[in-house]
Amino acid sequence: MALLKVSRISKQLGTNIVLQEITFNQKKFQKLAIVGESGSGKSTLLKIIGGLIQPDAGDVLFENKHVEGPNEKLIPGHPKMAYLSQHFELRNNYRVEEILEYANTLPEQEAETLFEVCHIRHLLKRKTDQVSGGEKQRIAMARLLIGAPKLFLLDEPFSNLDNLHRNTLRAVIRAMGEKLGITSLMVSHDPVDALSWADEIIVMKSGQIIQQDTPEKVYRQPVNEYAAGLFGKFNAFTKTEAAAFGEIPKAYGNGKRLYIRPEAFTLVAKKSKTAVAGKVTEVSFLGSGYEIEIALANSMITVRTENNSVEKGDAVFVTFKK
Repeated sequence: MALLKVSRISKQLGTNIVLQEITFNQKKFQKLAIVGESGSGKSTLLKIIGGLIQPDAGDVLFENKHVEGPNEKLIPGHPKMAYLSQHFELRNNYRVEEILEYANTLPEQEAETLFEVCHIRHLLKRKTDQVSGGEKQRIAMARLLIGAPKLFLLDEPFSNLDNLHRNTLRAVIRAMGEKLGITSLMVSHDPVDALSWADEIIVMKSGQIIQQDTPEKVYRQPVNEYAAGLFGKFNAFTKTEAAAFGEIPKAYGNGKRLYIRPEAFTLVAKKSKTAVAGKVTEVSFLGSGYEIEIALANSMITVRTENNSVEKGDAVFVTFKK
């Protein structure tokens, strides 16, 4: 049974249509991510779900009960949901433990578990002006989680974080479900953050849902070039064009137009019926491998490999990986 039901939500601000009949469900403990370019309506939708913005039409049900908006109750928000804004604030010149004590409704042992999950145990004696931005964010999360919400709404949690704090935050968000039993719904303009975390991803554009599926499906079988581009580089082909490189990998589906990722291809030494000739135009080292741009007879292709033995100007042959 769904924990959250969003039904035909619409919102317009002036002449700008922000959301158009958005409908989806979220199961208990399901990790759901909403992705899309800036201005696609993601954050507005999250606030409507949390009862912070009034929709023009549609309904949000949480545990099969209507979520009231600001026009329906004095203090906006839902008591069983926590909303972490990308513009969160902490009081200055307070020790971290003081800020958390004011909000604490949990037994001592449960609070201790929460501090461990949020990776802030070592920060409790520090003042808020003595911690980094990433640490402040985890403190803000802990303060909200102390209220024991059933659904945590995260608005762009990875924005403005370096890789170290991003990785720590990913572990925290994952642990929220595994150790604290909290369901999470995350919004992000950087969909790569969602791929390794989410059970399901919703792709939005111009206030509409254009795709909803598993991370693997939205990555390898995007519905169009916009959805494909959100998750990184791709090569667009018709089925006939793609077949020139050999048997099309099943993971990329059977659509009329295919959006195939660079890592699906490899380079071989000799021409064959399933290898297409080209010339290397650029080689880039990415740390975990190499990205190679290749000019074919009538188009360009990007290939990603773990190792590299070619240089700019080399003649090569491209085929699908076996």
